[in-house]
Amino acid sequence: MLSRAMAIAHKETKELLRDKVYLGMAFAVPVVLLLLFGYGLSLDVKHLPIAFQDNDRSAISRDYIDSFVHSEYFDLISTTDSAEEVERMFAAGRVRVVIDIPADFSRQLTSLAPVSVGVTIDGSFPARAGVIQAYVGAINAQYNASLLRDFVSDLGLGDAISSPVGVDMSYWYNPSLESINMVVPGMLVLILMLFPAILGSLVVVREKEAGTIYNLYACPARRWEILLGKALPYITVSFLDYLLIFAMSIWLFDVRFIGDFWVLSIAALLYSICTVGIGLLFSVLVRTQLAAMLLTFLTTVTPAFNYSGFLSPVSSMDSVGQGIAYLIPATYFMEMVRGVYLKGLGFDYYWPALLTLAAYTVVIYSISLLVFRKRVG
Repeated sequence: MLSRAMAIAHKETKELLRDKVYLGMAFAVPVVLLLLFGYGLSLDVKHLPIAFQDNDRSAISRDYIDSFVHSEYFDLISTTDSAEEVERMFAAGRVRVVIDIPADFSRQLTSLAPVSVGVTIDGSFPARAGVIQAYVGAINAQYNASLLRDFVSDLGLGDAISSPVGVDMSYWYNPSLESINMVVPGMLVLILMLFPAILGSLVVVREKEAGTIYNLYACPARRWEILLGKALPYITVSFLDYLLIFAMSIWLFDVRFIGDFWVLSIAALLYSICTVGIGLLFSVLVRTQLAAMLLTFLTTVTPAFNYSGFLSPVSSMDSVGQGIAYLIPATYFMEMVRGVYLKGLGFDYYWPALLTLAAYTVVIYSISLLVFRKRVG
């Protein structure tokens, strides 16, 4: 019974190999996307341009400035006492934060009186502004601790009360806190959602536009044999894309991977079958390739990018966002990919997600089978 399905798969493979545009979409475009996002999308907030409006111009104020400049988070752009120059740098986007040191900064500190500095942050990037605020607060607290140690030492008390509470901090799963360890595995999920679905969305509707669909209607193959034969080449291409992206993530981007390659590969194969099936369903439903591609893009990539946990955890979304997240297959695969890459988790942990993907796949192909009707004339 599979012979007819394999014959259709063979014919579809020849069509795929003959069409250079399809081959480009299948391999070249995913690689370009991975390179662009892998190198261009960084969530690490470092080397932020900072300026100081130093109205004190003292050794103590310079020491305070050094506490920021010597960290990896800020790059000094300018030290000035001109409010107009500060405003020009902000308007031109040359700086993201300016710290205003008052004229009596050193005098207040040497007299053991409290003093405040003004911090102005560019709020045009709200998420980054929150991180900048945290960095400034942390470095300022570190400077205060240094002053406290110096004061205690001057009193001859040693280090007895300089640090009454210590913090021994560690980071699990991503010790270096590099965003590339999150971005590249996340791109694997998005790419395997986008291109298999779009390629799958064209396989039947292309026959409709060319008029060759009637050959399929008249052939002795059953509906499921036709759909299986149409899907197999694109599932194969999708899995080859996965292998290519995985290799690039390890050898080109040096992403941390401590999991089991076979666990990830089985999950990727199931996910590929599912995403090709989504495109196949739209290909059966509509009459033009343009409509199929647009519908597939809107219902796969947009929800996957916003709700799958690519940029923010699903648990941090509101109830509506979480409801949407658990309706799309990318959410389950995203959790598995990052868990296998960074945490080394296996089948014993992710079998519920695999079962969910399997159920999703069965539903998608069942609907496609019900919608696809063989007819002549």
